[in-house]
Amino acid sequence: MNSALLSLALLAGSMAIPASDRVPELKVEALCKATSETDKSMGLALAQSFTDCMRDETTAQQQLGTVWSSAKPAVRDACEGEATAGGTQSYVDLLTCIQMTETATALASTPPLRGASKNRNKQ
Repeated sequence: MNSALLSLALLAGSMAIPASDRVPELKVEALCKATSETDKSMGLALAQSFTDCMRDETTAQQQLGTVWSSAKPAVRDACEGEATAGGTQSYVDLLTCIQMTETATALASTPPLRGASKNRNKQ
C-alpha cells in the first residue's frame, strides 16, 4: 500500500507545472480597496471603484495567461518582483511590466534607421 502511494506521489510530482511556469496568484483585493478609498478621500471626479479595480485586475490576469509562458523567465521574475513590491500586488502592474520589457527588447534588436545621404542631393 505504501509503495503504491509513493509511486502515485512521485508520478503526480513529475506531472506538476513548475511555479515559475504559471501566472502567480496575487492578492489584489487590498490594492483595490486602498485605491478606491484613496480616490474617494481625495475627492477625485473619476474615482475608481473597488469593482472597477477588481475588473481591471481580473482582465490583466486573464491576459497574462496568454503571454506568461512566452516571456523569458528572467523577465517574469523581475516583473513579478516589481508587481509585488511595497506590499501591494497587481496583475495590471505585472502585465504592463512584461509588455514594456518585450517592447523595449524588440526595439533594441531592430537595426537603426538610416537618414538620407548628404551627397544625394548635390549635383
